[in-house]
Amino acid sequence: MVANNTINFPSNQPANKQAEAKSTVPTLTPETLQKFDVSGPRYTSYPTADRFVEAFTEDSYKQTLAQRRIGGLTLPLSIYVHIPFCESLCFFCACNKIVTKHHERSVEYLRYLSREIDLHIEHLGAGQTISQLHLGGGSPTFFSDEELSELMAMIRRSFVLAPNGEYSIEVDPRTVNEQRLAHLASLGFNRLSFGVQDFDPEVQKAVHRIQPAEQVFSLVESARRLQFDSVNVDLIYGLPKQSPESFSKTLAQIVELRPERIALYAYAHLPERFKPQRRIDTYELPAASAKIAMLSNAIATFLNAGYVYVGMDHFALPTDALAIAKRQGRLHRNFQGYSTQPDCDLISLGVSAIGRVGATYSQNAKTLEEYYDYLNQGRFPIVHGLALTRDDLVRRAVIMAIMCQGELQYEAIELAYMINFKQYFANELEALKELEKTGMVTLDENSLQVTDFGWFFVRAVGMVFDRYLQTDRNRARFSKII
Repeated sequence: MVANNTINFPSNQPANKQAEAKSTVPTLTPETLQKFDVSGPRYTSYPTADRFVEAFTEDSYKQTLAQRRIGGLTLPLSIYVHIPFCESLCFFCACNKIVTKHHERSVEYLRYLSREIDLHIEHLGAGQTISQLHLGGGSPTFFSDEELSELMAMIRRSFVLAPNGEYSIEVDPRTVNEQRLAHLASLGFNRLSFGVQDFDPEVQKAVHRIQPAEQVFSLVESARRLQFDSVNVDLIYGLPKQSPESFSKTLAQIVELRPERIALYAYAHLPERFKPQRRIDTYELPAASAKIAMLSNAIATFLNAGYVYVGMDHFALPTDALAIAKRQGRLHRNFQGYSTQPDCDLISLGVSAIGRVGATYSQNAKTLEEYYDYLNQGRFPIVHGLALTRDDLVRRAVIMAIMCQGELQYEAIELAYMINFKQYFANELEALKELEKTGMVTLDENSLQVTDFGWFFVRAVGMVFDRYLQTDRNRARFSKII
């Protein structure tokens, strides 16, 4: 039930015990959001990318690829392609991007993507099955229709796209029309993600991203006519000139638009790290209390409109595959966020892209010059990464179970990793007792369960098991929990 931005969570207990428990069921209010508004990792991986080291080299990556071929059992792959180009600069952006009006640069970039794909096929073998493909950026729709066709042809020549896979692309609404969306559908994309951020004209002007709401509504209507499986929209709260009142109007428009998925992110103002953000007037940013009010109102609005809170900023309609996967305990998490696809190796292509193969993570060179130089030498453009230790693997399994399923059966970890869970995580279990007092988790002899209330702060639960945070309490480099 939603009222005045206070969310009361239903009890899962039998009816005769609900009245007794009612007084202890926490509610989600602006006050509780503010109380638990601390910095922490987003756990698209564990360990997190800030732990990558230069000692992980191209040779390390080759060895990992070779190990994937041992035994003859090859599970489906996920592929991420980073396309860094944008025609104009959004002041809030913290992505690795190259702002340019020179579209001929994408022709050269495609040639190098082809070389990187060829290198992978040389070490993996042709015909590997893909169950998930995601094009991100930058703006993937910076590519022309012909260039997107060429990219997909390159991928199809080297890999096999599974019939029921998830094939998504990030779309800048300013760069497409219905004809372009039809072309994306013909290439096999079945999911679209539109960058909306905010519909308010003054906010759009302040962040240098003008796109009328009518344009987005028209594109989403076109996507439905073209029978895309799912449409996601990205929103950001905490932008300059936003207020709880102005953002509530955007929320109402989003409810009217009714996309299958919504991603709601908090803006982190870090101008010392991200140069474009220096163009934002700090005095135009909303106060922390206003940001909390925006978040509280957004959660209440979307839940009241029938959306399911999937976790970690994501909402979905109950009929969407992401909500179904959560309901059935099939959620997974990778560098692109939550996924419905089984946990699988992620091959990353393009400048700065991060991948995961086996028990390793790797990241490509972050500048075009370095990326091109590696490939000109016939080398993978790997600049750093990480080979996970046994402890990393155990903790990754625990954190991902918490982040994706919201529960943890101790016995499952014990059988998989040959440990005594309560001895191995004695300190963590003691720390969890404090979270239990807040109503975030429930503990018993054999398991940990994240409550409905705790699901909104699931990162805080995962952080308890993060060994690196236990030894490094400086979290300034991370975004807020909410």
